[in-house]
Amino acid sequence: MKLRQKVIFLAIAPLIVALCAIALFVRQQASTLAQQQRATIQQAYLASKQAELQHYVELAEHSIAHLVDSGKTDAATQAEAMRILSKLSYGDDGYFFVYDMRGNSLMHPRQPELVGRNLWELRDAQGTPTIQRLIARAKAGGGLERYNWAKPSSGQQAPKLGYVIPIRAWGWMMGTGIYLDDVDAALAKVDAQQSANIAATMWWIAGLAILSAAVVAICGLALNISELRVADAKLKALAQRVVESQEHERARLSRDLHDGISQWLVSIKLQIEAGIVRLTGTGAAEQAARERFERTAEELNNVLGEVRRISHDLRPALLDDLGLAAALEHLAHEFSEHSGTPVAFTTSGATEELPGVVGTVLFRIAQEALTNIERHAGASHVEMSLRRDGRRLALSVRDDGSGFDPEGVAVHPQRGIGLRNMMERMDAIGGELDIESSMQGTRVRASVELTE
Repeated sequence: MKLRQKVIFLAIAPLIVALCAIALFVRQQASTLAQQQRATIQQAYLASKQAELQHYVELAEHSIAHLVDSGKTDAATQAEAMRILSKLSYGDDGYFFVYDMRGNSLMHPRQPELVGRNLWELRDAQGTPTIQRLIARAKAGGGLERYNWAKPSSGQQAPKLGYVIPIRAWGWMMGTGIYLDDVDAALAKVDAQQSANIAATMWWIAGLAILSAAVVAICGLALNISELRVADAKLKALAQRVVESQEHERARLSRDLHDGISQWLVSIKLQIEAGIVRLTGTGAAEQAARERFERTAEELNNVLGEVRRISHDLRPALLDDLGLAAALEHLAHEFSEHSGTPVAFTTSGATEELPGVVGTVLFRIAQEALTNIERHAGASHVEMSLRRDGRRLALSVRDDGSGFDPEGVAVHPQRGIGLRNMMERMDAIGGELDIESSMQGTRVRASVELTE
C-alpha cells in the first residue's frame, strides 16, 4: 500500500469506526427509549381501561340497586335485574355477565348457550380455572382479573381484562370485561413504528458514513493529484537546476582549462621549440636554451599544481583519507594562498569518523561558501569552524564582506544557483542551512543530526 493510500485509509477508517460506534449507541438508546415508551403507553392504556371497566360496573350496579335493595329474592325480581343488565352493552364485545357463587351461568347476552350450565371446572388453554378465579376475586370484594375468553365478534380466544363484584344479597357474581387484543394491536403498531424509525435512523447514519467516506476519499484524491502536480513541477525545476549546475560546473572547468592549463601548455610548447632551435647554436645560445628549459620545467610544475587544484575541487583525496576536518583545513589553506584572503579554521569534538555523504555535503557547502566569498563578498578575513556536540554536527563559514540579500538571490531565476545547491544538498541529508547577511558580513551555518 502506497503512502497516499495509507493516508486516505487512516483518514477514512477512524471516521467509519466513529460512525459505527455512534450508530450502535443511537440504536441502543433508541431501543431502550422504545421499550420505555411502550411500557408507558401500555400502562396508561391499561389504566384507562381499568377505570373504564370500574365505571361500567358501577353504572350496572346502580341500575339494579333499587331491585337489590328492595330485599326481594324471588325469581321475578332477579329476572328483572338480569333483563336490565342484558340491555347494558357497549359495542359488539362489551357486555355484562352473571354467575352464582357455585359457577352456574345465570346471564350471558353474547353466549346464551352457556346460560344454565355449571362452568366451575372451565379452564383455558394453559389449564387455568377461569370461573373459579373470577368467583374468588368477587368473594374477596371484587376487582380486576385477567383471563382468556372467546371474543364474540371473532369467535377466537383473546386475552380479556375483567372486573367483577359480588351481589351478596342474591349470591351473585356480576361483572364485565374488555378484550385486550386491540391493546396488543395498538402496542404492536407502536413497536412497528418505532422499529421503522430506528431503521430509518440507521440508514441515515449509514448514508452519512458512505457520503463522508466518499468526500474524504475525493478530497484525498484531489489532494494527491494536486500534490503530484506540485511534486512534478518541483521535480522538473530540480532537474533544470541539476542541468544548470552541471553546465555551471562545466563552464568553470572549461575556464580553468582554457585560461590556465591551456595557456601554460602553449607557453611551454613555444619555449621548448625555441630551446630546440638554440641548442644548435653557440655556447651562449646553449646557455639561453638551458634557461629556457628551466623556465619550462617551472611552468610544468605550475601546470601540475593547477591540475591538482582542479582534481581537488572535483573530489579531494584528503576527504577520503583523513576525514572532513583535514579536507576543510586544506581547503582553507588553499583558499588563503589562491585568493589572498586569510581563512582561520577551527574544529572541536569528534569529527574524524563521519558518514561519507555528510562529509561530502559539508565539504561542498564550505567550497561553495568560499567561492561566493571570493567572487562577491570582497572580504578581508574569513572564519571557518567545524564543531560536533553530541550527535549535532555544525559547519560555520563567516566573513566580513559587504553582504547580500539571501532571500532575493535564492529566488532569482538567473542567480543563486550556488545557494539553491547548498539548500538542496542539506535537504538531501535532512540537515538545516541558515544564512545571515548584513553590511557587516555574512554567516553560513550548516547543521545536521547524525544517526550514529
